Parts: sequence; C-alpha cells; structure tokens
Amino acid sequence: MTVAATDARFAVPLYTSTEAAGYLGVPPRTFAGWVQGYRRDFRHRPAVTGAPLITGLAPEGRGAPSIPFGGLAEGMFLSALRRARVPLQQIRPALDLVRNRLGVEHALASKRLYVVGAQLLWEVSTTSDVGTDARNTARDLIVLRDGQYVFRQFIEQYLRRISYDDEYARRLVLPHYEVAEIAADPDVNFGKPYFAHTGTPLSVVRSLLQAGEPIREIAADFDIALDEITEFAQRERLLAA
Repeated sequence: MTVAATDARFAVPLYTSTEAAGYLGVPPRTFAGWVQGYRRDFRHRPAVTGAPLITGLAPEGRGAPSIPFGGLAEGMFLSALRRARVPLQQIRPALDLVRNRLGVEHALASKRLYVVGAQLLWEVSTTSDVGTDARNTARDLIVLRDGQYVFRQFIEQYLRRISYDDEYARRLVLPHYEVAEIAADPDVNFGKPYFAHTGTPLSVVRSLLQAGEPIREIAADFDIALDEITEFAQRERLLAA
C-alpha cells in the first residue's frame, strides 16, 4: 500500500490549484503545469512532454479542492528552485534522478530531501545519466560549506520554513512574507493558512479587511501584531489608500 493511500497529507484535497499557487506566490498557470505536467508540440520536431511534479487529486466537482497538503509542500521546494530562474526543463531530469535515488514516494516533500538532497544533487552533477544542462543546473543549486554540500541560501531559506516528522512535511511557514508568520498545517484550520502566533485564520482577517474594518482594531481584537496584518493587507491589496 502506498503512502498516498495511507497518509492524509497526500490523499485529502485541501486547496484549489489557484489557492495553492497564491499561498506560494507562484503564477497559477505555472503551478498548474507542475501539477498536470505539460506537452509542447512543434511543427518540425517531436513534441516535448513533462510529467507532473506535484501531487494533485481529482476534484469532486468544478472549483473543488484538488491539492493535498503534501502537494503544497512539494510546491514549496519547487518555488525555491523557481527563484533561481532556472528553466524547469533543465532541472526536471536532475530532480527525477534525485527522486529515484531517494527511493521514497513524494520525495519533494520528504525529510530525506532536506537532509541529503544537496549531496545527491552533487552526485547528479557528476553523472552521465543526465544531460549537460541538468548537470550544470544541479551544481548551481548547491555549494560546498565546511566540507559538505548544502543547498544554496535561497533554497535553504525556503526549506527552513518546512517542519517535518520522521518522513514528510507536517507544517509550512509560507514564503513571501518578511514580517508576518503565516503557517499551514493539515491538523489546524483544515489546512488553510493562519497567523502562526495566534491561530487566527487568514480568511477571517481577509473578510474583516474586505468589510472595511480598521487594521488597528483587527490587530487588537485578535492580538496579532499590527505589522503582520499590515503586511498581509498590502499583499492582498486590501490596504486602504
């Protein structure tokens, strides 16, 4: 029996693809390509295809959730790679090889990727199993520090926002916030993001902002730092002029 069949983190859809993309600060079309894979047809040469990289599930209906918590965690790792502006078609073969060598299902959300992924990328960069571009890309994502290969800082900053149990991600602190600490946990608020220090759902604060409630009053009512709500309002374009 696979992990997907036994672990709710990969078997229970919590987010729509658009919601998950927004939480990670990724364009919805990009995120959808990670979930669905892609096919590009050309007139004078064979089509190019890419398999899905993120766990997605069949929605129960139009507009229903299709991304489980594990898929959101996988997206966190890919978001870090995206910051490097490396074309995914170059990094995809290296990622596939790393996933195979880890020997675990859902490798991009696994603790083993965080622990040994950088070393595996170094091994990928020295193998002939992938093309030159993928080897060079793998090497660009790591650095030698104190005698060990580790992920470069821009990737490590993302991975530090992921908490793991013995196997897989169990809690995320979402990226793209400098002040606010916004978390997602499948056991809290049905997996929907919340202000980490108080447990207040983002949806509650968003609704109050949309209704025109003053930021200071919201901060006082929910005991959330004013700067955190202000940053959230700015990102959501809900800050009054």
